Amino acid sequence: MNPELNDTDYRRLAALVYAKSGIYLHDGKRNLVRSRLGKRLRALGVKDYEAYYNYLKTKDDGTELVKMLDAITTNQTAFFRERHHFDFMEKALFPKMESASEDKIRIRIWSAGCSTGEEPYSIAISILEFFLKDERLDAKILATDISSKVLENARAGVYSADRLREMPVTTQRRYFQKGFGKQEGFFKVKENVRQMVVFRNHSLMNRINFGRGLDAIFCRNVMIYFDKRTQNNLVRIFYEYLKPGGYLFVGHSESLAGVTHSFEYVKPSIYLKS
Repeated sequence: MNPELNDTDYRRLAALVYAKSGIYLHDGKRNLVRSRLGKRLRALGVKDYEAYYNYLKTKDDGTELVKMLDAITTNQTAFFRERHHFDFMEKALFPKMESASEDKIRIRIWSAGCSTGEEPYSIAISILEFFLKDERLDAKILATDISSKVLENARAGVYSADRLREMPVTTQRRYFQKGFGKQEGFFKVKENVRQMVVFRNHSLMNRINFGRGLDAIFCRNVMIYFDKRTQNNLVRIFYEYLKPGGYLFVGHSESLAGVTHSFEYVKPSIYLKS
């Protein structure tokens, strides 16, 4: 039985989560936080949430903070989720890059909040499908998430068959190795896809140096967890990171309505740095 989570302890824990991750935990999340963090209390042998907060502030070397954020973040994704974003890249972004380049086709994309890896691997597969074996291709995808647990799964690149059910069998065969024996029912992402993706533990509250800029940013179904101030800051930073002509993709249930920004609206959930 989990101990009660009173107002004071909840506000302090919520403030800590906000400071470290930007995730806003309103009061409606209290039961979820109590349930998920109850396991952390038992693992550490602390009696209540006040003691847990004090442990995080005075004794933790950062390990427990990561485990706490892992526990409270929800990660749901799938290969080629919101397919229209990938279709748009194939029709609008990739042809433009192909025609503009002679020596190298340089593509740099950030998957911000990549969860267990389906999104960045889907981006990599889209690139490979469009450019085929073009020797000019120089494509890299940075995939980041605040959860170390989901990044372990992403780096492994192994998925159950049901996670690939929306993908054509021909695509599965080109980009996945089918498991046999003890691995029956599982598929592993092939090396030519894996080498295009770099996974990194990262909080969106921290900055990254992207050098020459990005061609696209995928930050989908992530900003719904942030308050308006954090959303404004993130969108401003995303605009800064993108090259002119670069695109920001957000989730289908998200928009930049009510957010101060300089992006040009293209279509629902797609924005351009013109």
